[in-house]
Amino acid sequence: QVQLVESGGGLVQAGGPLRLSCAASGHFFSLYTMGWFRQAPGKEREFVAATTGNGGSGYYSDSVKGRFTISRDNAKYTVYLQMNSLNPEDTAVYYCAADWRGTNYTDYAEYDYWGQGTQVTVSS
Repeated sequence: QVQLVESGGGLVQAGGPLRLSCAASGHFFSLYTMGWFRQAPGKEREFVAATTGNGGSGYYSDSVKGRFTISRDNAKYTVYLQMNSLNPEDTAVYYCAADWRGTNYTDYAEYDYWGQGTQVTVSS
């Protein structure tokens, strides 16, 4: 059983940075692939970024590649999403998720545990 709690969301001006954190509880955190997804009102949940257990591999959607960076600190049971050059299209609720032995990291259905989400609003 893994519990995830996101933090760091809020209101930010277009072009600005924001850093999200996801604190995890439970065993074997380092064995999970950790992902970030986002969902805007009326839209489907979409993949943002993911990192494998050792943090050596990063996966990003085309819409955020070059702007967002995912990282993790297994000793602190935490995964981060550094977001730069934000624009209003990035406005959404951002969710942290954990995937046990999955392979399709871009599919939300692959993930086993989810956080409650944190709102990110980017103003023009």
